[in-house]
Amino acid sequence: MKREYHRWYSHRLGMELGVVVYGHWGPPLLGFPTSAGDEWELEGQGLIGSLAPLIDAGRVKFFSLNSVNWAGFYNKGAHPFHRSYVQSQFDAYVREEVVPFVWDNCQSPGIAISTMGASFGAYHAANTLFKHPDVIRHCFALSGVYDIRGFMSGMYDDNTYFNNPVDYLANLSDPWIFAQLAQCDIHIATGNGPWENSGPSYRLSKILADKGIRHSLDDWGPQGGHDWPFWKHQMWEYVSRLF
Repeated sequence: MKREYHRWYSHRLGMELGVVVYGHWGPPLLGFPTSAGDEWELEGQGLIGSLAPLIDAGRVKFFSLNSVNWAGFYNKGAHPFHRSYVQSQFDAYVREEVVPFVWDNCQSPGIAISTMGASFGAYHAANTLFKHPDVIRHCFALSGVYDIRGFMSGMYDDNTYFNNPVDYLANLSDPWIFAQLAQCDIHIATGNGPWENSGPSYRLSKILADKGIRHSLDDWGPQGGHDWPFWKHQMWEYVSRLF
């Protein structure tokens, strides 16, 4: 499998972040790590290897991202408003830096991009689509949590609101956003397997349904556990069926 490593300094975040690219061609799929992961986590946990036949066949071109969770929501030593500010800057980094990089790497300006993530990565994958449905067209959010108020020590500001899907989606009224979301393929995956809490997925699904936003709440039952073997199986099924 072809593998490239790219790294650049983001002035928005004040640090260097890396992106690992797997494959020669195919529709781009952005993968977000879990809470403490980096751009190598998805490979290290075997997800990339499990998808290797599909990547080599050009079904997808996989872009594995780093995160700044350690500097944002998981930085308990920082002021809560700094945590939400870091998330707002990370969102801007993905949209204004990673998306153009993907288009350039694929030599296809404007090509539709997909996202995926598990656990806290599912939050990033879903939040990125909901905020940028004009460029992110598919999302696979596995075993996620979609209410970040628990990371804010009881405080709340605009950066929290605009990066908290259960809040801004519930109040969504912009016709342009609805029109863009209508063209998206959104998969919220959960189940009743080991260590899984399906409550956040069902809550998000209800908010989407109440707003008439088309999506799939995929309850995998006992195959919907909160661990890598379950997530690898789910992503194999999604990519092999939908790409």
